Order: sequence, then structure tokens, then C-alpha cells
Amino acid sequence: MNELGDLYQEVILDHYKKPRNFGTLEGATGAAQGDNPLCGDRLALQVKLSGDRIDDLRFRGSGCAISTASASLMTEAVKGKTKAEAMGIFERFHPMVTGRGGGNDLGKLEVFSGVSEFPVRVKCATLAWHTLRAALEGRTDPVSTE
Repeated sequence: MNELGDLYQEVILDHYKKPRNFGTLEGATGAAQGDNPLCGDRLALQVKLSGDRIDDLRFRGSGCAISTASASLMTEAVKGKTKAEAMGIFERFHPMVTGRGGGNDLGKLEVFSGVSEFPVRVKCATLAWHTLRAALEGRTDPVSTE
């Protein structure tokens, strides 16, 4: 396996088996639910904002390795960022996983660059991000990838 493939295996599997920021968040100021019916991924996300800054966030749910690892890595990437900074990261992440370029300044999130080769997996990789956007916007309608 090549170097990128090894990194993909290591990072994705690590975050799938031991997801970071998994669980319930006491004192959450926002929350959203996400669902990917095609793959069966389900996600509940809670955020704690201090003004415009994401102080903390947690997720619960079940999903495939891509979905769970994406949620785990997303929480690490946006914690401590402003809402605008977090959405800026998503605006660079989304083109990368859909094969429209970008993503070369995303650190560990770059392990998802290969997702673009498997279009059905794009929804798995972006579910947590769409759910985060809903939570930050205060939307109460469940997010669906369909």
C-alpha cells in the first residue's frame, strides 16, 4: 500500500474505533440531528458557543467508518474556532471530497481526499459537517443527505 493509503487506513480507522468528542455535552447551546438513509449513518451533534466561538462540541450516533471518523476529525478541527472559521473549513473540505479541488491546507482532514473516487461515500464524509452547519444556524429540522 502507498504512503497515502497507509495514512488513510491509520487515521480513519483510529478515529472510527476511538472517536474523539463522542458523547453528550452538558450545557449545549445548540444541537442538530443528521441522517444518511443510504448508508444508515445517524448523528446527533451538540455545540456549546461562547458568543461566536465554538467552545466545545460532541456527537453521538452510529455510522460507517467514514462517517464516524469524519465527525471525530471535524470536532477536533473546529473546536475553538469561530462559526465563520468552522464554515470556512467546510467550504474547503466539501470541494475536496466531491473531487472539485482544494483541501491542501486541511491537515488531517486531507485523509478524506480519496472519498471523491467513491461518490456514494461523499454523503458519509459530509454528514457531520452539514449537521454542524444546522446546529450553528439554529435550525431544528433534521439534516438529511437525501
